[in-house]
Amino acid sequence: MISNPSEALAGIYQPINEELARVRRVFDDELASEWPFVGELCRHVSRFRGKMLRPALVLLSAKSCGPITREHITLAAVAELVHIATLVHDDVLDEGQIRRGLPSVNALRGNEGAVLLGDFLISHAFHLCSSLDSQYASRLIGSTTNTVCEGELLQVCQRNNCRLTEQQYFDIITRKTASLISTCCLLGAKFAGAEPAVITSFEAFGLNLGVAFQIIDDVLDVTGSEGEMGKTLGRDFEEGKITLSLIHLLQHGSPGDREEALHILSNGHLNRVARIRELVLRNDSLTHAIETARRYVRAALDNLADLPESEARRALTRMAGFVIRRRA
Repeated sequence: MISNPSEALAGIYQPINEELARVRRVFDDELASEWPFVGELCRHVSRFRGKMLRPALVLLSAKSCGPITREHITLAAVAELVHIATLVHDDVLDEGQIRRGLPSVNALRGNEGAVLLGDFLISHAFHLCSSLDSQYASRLIGSTTNTVCEGELLQVCQRNNCRLTEQQYFDIITRKTASLISTCCLLGAKFAGAEPAVITSFEAFGLNLGVAFQIIDDVLDVTGSEGEMGKTLGRDFEEGKITLSLIHLLQHGSPGDREEALHILSNGHLNRVARIRELVLRNDSLTHAIETARRYVRAALDNLADLPESEARRALTRMAGFVIRRRA
């Protein structure tokens, strides 16, 4: 596992440091407000940017195919606005109190403030995207945002469904997480003038990487620490979200452990999260989830196999390794 994610990403992002700084400036300028209350909230939420994974994927995908343009900077900022809007709304849904080691927006201003701020961020994402001459990106971002919302709705509908299949789980995380990551890679390649086959390869790379990222995120909700992750942990089980390790436990765990897990999930008890953690560890269910994520990372790397060697392509390869080994 990577003990210091910030240091690891600093090395990966070295080829695009200057461009990422421009993305941050565009992000902050877009959210500037004359109203002190709104400005205060926007400054707070800007500190949620964290890993900047999605903007980095736009820029690295672009640089693997050609020059990074003004359009790429705008698109990278748009992707991060959409992503942070989903985080703000997720904290409302999950009752999360910590985000990036800071109070979540709902912890500061309640659910009403958080929902409205998430809407504000989405609105600004489309306002910024509309500044591009081409409407292709706006339509694709809109379609992707619809897909993300579908994934979140599917997850809500499947809460506490102990019969959830792995395929249903993958349907959910492909929509709610991987779709936006895939779109970032696609837009990076397309706006760099890549050929259609290359654009398709980047789209597939992002989709596979995004699935792996969410699987590991779900694993870290069980095994991570709040200090490292910078957010409230254990909420998946508390909210009845059936993740890959839990599906494996319910389908392949020992009979006694399956029965206990079903009882916990059906009735709940004070040590629910801690006991579920013990059960998924004892039945190699976390190992199954991690190995599945590794398969998706290998598939993502296969999508890059035909690209010419470059500093940006090497950075994307390292990014795939980061996703599977991260601890936060």
